[in-house]
Amino acid sequence: MYCGDYIQGTIFPAPNFNPVMDAQLLGGALQGISCEKDVLIDILTQRCNSQRLMIAEAYRDMYGRDLITDLKDNLSHHFKEVMVGLMYPPASYDAHELWHALKGADTEEKCLIDILASRSNMEIFQMKEAYLMQYNNDLQQDIDSETSGHFRDTLMNLAQGTRMEGYADPSTAAQDAMILWEACQRKTGEHKNMLQMILCNKSYQQLWMVFQEFQNISGQDIVDAINECYDGYFQELLVAIVLCVRDKPSYFAYRLYNAIHDFGFHNKTVIRILIARSEIDLMNIRRRYKERYGKSLFHDIKHFASGHYESALLAICAGDAEDY
Repeated sequence: MYCGDYIQGTIFPAPNFNPVMDAQLLGGALQGISCEKDVLIDILTQRCNSQRLMIAEAYRDMYGRDLITDLKDNLSHHFKEVMVGLMYPPASYDAHELWHALKGADTEEKCLIDILASRSNMEIFQMKEAYLMQYNNDLQQDIDSETSGHFRDTLMNLAQGTRMEGYADPSTAAQDAMILWEACQRKTGEHKNMLQMILCNKSYQQLWMVFQEFQNISGQDIVDAINECYDGYFQELLVAIVLCVRDKPSYFAYRLYNAIHDFGFHNKTVIRILIARSEIDLMNIRRRYKERYGKSLFHDIKHFASGHYESALLAICAGDAEDY
């Protein structure tokens, strides 16, 4: 991200951490007559991911059972999705979400876009490894079989994880911008391929210069041009790549707002973004959300969610009273 902000999540390693004590408390909460959901929230949302994995190990040693399995057996609905989602390592969580997006009753294209347009080469590599281990399937083969057209080609390119990193060549920025401009004008299959090759493989630093040159050449912002020239999920994916290049927190603030307001609180999207970004840039996302939409993310979650599900989301969001 190049906006100059300090990148900050909302969940940090807990001080004075004791995985054995946490495992004992979770065991008591899960094995009582009625599940003590507040205890689950207090522990699992207030420990970082690596600490949760240590808790799961201590839980297995103590009870001889898998913590994720016990959470699944004792919880239900969206609250279960949050608690279980917190227990996956980041790459495994991405793999889990991609698997369900590809192999569910209907392909969830927006989930594929959110994950593959925003992850670094290393994150994509780790995600593919986790996908193979968890599901004994190759991610790229599944993308190839479950999607189609230029949308599929662009996803496949992103899933290679071969974007140049940290390299920029000002002398080629205008040339790349001209290729993008021609691709938006002519819209042939070859031009679409050239368009996605640039957006998927050039470094973020290079693309910043390319987008500026595009504005100089065309008098138009690259996002506006893509929206005018293309449609469908291919268009959404291209725009997502551009927005992530410019500022990932702004992109995820936009996606959260749409998920909350345009889709009647699309639970899967809200859960996925909050969990996936909780230790990366969720504090920045909160800030962008408030700046752009006038109300805080905390406020909107509180308005649309309820019960222990609401409490869990708000704990991850880590809003303050004045945020409401």
